[in-house]
Amino acid sequence: MKDPLRTRAGRIVRKLAQLYPDAHCALHYDNPLQLLVATILSAQCTDERVNRITPALFARYPDAKAFATADQAELERMIQSTGFFRSKAKNLIACCRQLGERYGGAVPRTMEELVPLPGIGRKTANVLLGNLFDVPGIPVDTHVRRLSRRMGLSEHKDPVKIEHDLMALIPRKEWTLFGHRMIFHGRQVCHARKPRCDQCQLAPLCPRVGVEHSV
Repeated sequence: MKDPLRTRAGRIVRKLAQLYPDAHCALHYDNPLQLLVATILSAQCTDERVNRITPALFARYPDAKAFATADQAELERMIQSTGFFRSKAKNLIACCRQLGERYGGAVPRTMEELVPLPGIGRKTANVLLGNLFDVPGIPVDTHVRRLSRRMGLSEHKDPVKIEHDLMALIPRKEWTLFGHRMIFHGRQVCHARKPRCDQCQLAPLCPRVGVEHSV
C-alpha cells in the first residue's frame, strides 16, 4: 500500500517543478567563498539586501585571508545593513581564519567539515553543498520551515527535524531544487502573514487551505 503522505509529497514536488522551472539560489556569487560569505550574511536578512552590499564587500576582501585579517569595526560598517552585523562580522573573520588554517583558504565539501565552522549551521552547509558541489541537500530556512508545516510535510518546528522529515519524503536527487522552489513559493505566494491561498496552485494539495495558517 502506498504511503499517502509520500504520494502527496511527490505531487507537491512535481507541481513546484512546473511552477518554478528556473528556481535557483538568489544570492549573487562568483566563487565558493563568496557564496559562503553571502549565505552567512543572509541570516535574518533578505537576499536582495545582501546582494546590494556584496560587490563592494568582495572587492574589499577578495579571499579568505583578507576576511581573516579584516578589521572587525570596518567589516561591521560594511555589513551593518544586513542586521546582527557584530556577530556576523565576528563569525566571518573566525570562519575565514579556520578556512586558512585547515583548508588552505578553500571551502570544504562535506557537511562534517562545514558545520563546525563559525557562522555555519546545517542550513548554510546545505546551501553550499547543493549549489557549489552538487551534493543534494534541503536548506530549511524560514520559508521552507513555514511551508513544510502548512503543507503537512512536517509537524516539527526544529529546522533539523524538518530537514530529516523532508529527506524521508523527497527523492534525494530533488532535494536542492525542492528547497529553491519552496523558497520561491514562500516569497511569491505562501507569505507568512497573508498567504494567497486563493491564488495558490498548490491549494488542492495543502491540508490547511481555508483555515488560519500557523508557522
